[in-house]
Amino acid sequence: MDELMRGRVYGADHEDPDPGPQPGHVYRELVGGPLDGLLLDVTGWSAAQLAAGAALPTEISAFGPGGRATYGPRADDVRHWDWRGDIR
Repeated sequence: MDELMRGRVYGADHEDPDPGPQPGHVYRELVGGPLDGLLLDVTGWSAAQLAAGAALPTEISAFGPGGRATYGPRADDVRHWDWRGDIR
């Protein structure tokens, strides 16, 4: 089984009995920071969006509720997105 297909998907409800990845979707694994180990569903994202990364809302960033954790692709492994820091 593909290693990326084992994790929990960012944004999945905590009550969801199947919070893992779904067939036919494309994911990036988040590495480091408050969302470490989660998968981000990037299905349908453009090449420009994938290259830019994402600022993901999370209550567990350095700024608490209303904060975001920023992640972007690794130069040598685009399937993994590294934490770049937290923003408001």
